[in-house]
Amino acid sequence: MPSSFDQGAQTGVILTTALASFVTGWLFGVFTTRGYLISPGLAEERRRFHRDPVESDESDVDEDDSLLDHAPNWANGVQADRRQGLRADAAGAAVARAPSTGGGGGGLVDNGEECKLVLVVRTDLGMTKGKIAAQCSHATLACFKALSRAAPDSPQRKVLARWEALGQAKIAVQVKSQDDMLELRRRARALGLPAEVIQDAGRTQIEAGSMTVLGVGPAPRSLVDQVTGHLKLL
Repeated sequence: MPSSFDQGAQTGVILTTALASFVTGWLFGVFTTRGYLISPGLAEERRRFHRDPVESDESDVDEDDSLLDHAPNWANGVQADRRQGLRADAAGAAVARAPSTGGGGGGLVDNGEECKLVLVVRTDLGMTKGKIAAQCSHATLACFKALSRAAPDSPQRKVLARWEALGQAKIAVQVKSQDDMLELRRRARALGLPAEVIQDAGRTQIEAGSMTVLGVGPAPRSLVDQVTGHLKLL
């Protein structure tokens, strides 16, 4: 029969082993988290991922520029957008446009239909997927702002509210040239539809002043289709 001394020794061994296992596991976890127990290549990859995240090689944001240089300025309105090259008139110049041109959907008719926004992208510029995504975002915001400036009880604001409530439908289509894009904008404004062209600042992939994306809408589906219904999806 084991003596009390033997039982105490066994208990001591068990406790010592458990404590050693706990300390070893804790140290292993700490060293692994800090990258001491993994290969130098993997450690470097993890450091880059956690400390210097990059969206993709197609990112449209320069390291030396602020994000506000790449997006329509909500606070300062149309004039600020044009100074930053994010809106253009028919000739491509960054100048103010009179309200009577209908660029903000001033003659928009609310017929009660489901509404959509069509983003017309130029494919002749060779933009990457990331660049296209950024330019489409600019166009979406520009069109939203154009309608949001209208009076609260106006057809424009009713159309905007219905578009927001029903999921903000957006469709991307393609054109082959700037002339085609400007012709589509002319047709859209003739129907009283919001139509905003984005003009690139030229900081990354394409020449400054290039017209990249036309936003048509948000507006009733049947009206928008009169302008863009024949275009191929992007």
